[in-house]
Amino acid sequence: MDADRRVAALILAAGESRRFGSPKQLAQLEGRTLLEHVLDLAMAAQLAPIVAIVPVWLTRPTTLGDPAMRWVRNPYPERGMSYSLRLGLEALPDETTAVVILLGDQPRVAADTIATLLAARGERPIVTTEAGGVLAPPVLIERSQFGLAAGLTGDEGLRDVLRQQPDLVRAVAVPAHATDVDMPRDLDRV
Repeated sequence: MDADRRVAALILAAGESRRFGSPKQLAQLEGRTLLEHVLDLAMAAQLAPIVAIVPVWLTRPTTLGDPAMRWVRNPYPERGMSYSLRLGLEALPDETTAVVILLGDQPRVAADTIATLLAARGERPIVTTEAGGVLAPPVLIERSQFGLAAGLTGDEGLRDVLRQQPDLVRAVAVPAHATDVDMPRDLDRV
């Protein structure tokens, strides 16, 4: 990857898992944690660096990824996804020109979805997936737009920004969005 095209991965995995009832980052799916599945996806897509925003209690198990990955602990998970997003964007190295934002509770994002986002890069500064008229993660965002996260609060991600500023967004069609794992029964659906 050229230095001017360096794309990082930002994995948001610091949620409190209230609906799940236990730390869903560590929930098992086919013998691996949800977080491991998302890390595998980022590594397979050759995104670098990989920054994972995790709860303060999560120690980096040796089985989770490359030692060069950056683990950022979110001391305030109650502040929601917006806080994790800001922490992650601030943790990216200066040479990062764009980032693919992945959710730690979406273990089944298709590998070709990341490739589609990367291929659509350039026309507009934000590229997101769209299925059935709904925009959803993963999202690729150019460094020039990192400041959009500054005004977000609570559990608000970039969804409202994407709707309010469509001139910044290129939506790429995918057959279906990856399922979020919010409840234990969701593991059966993924």
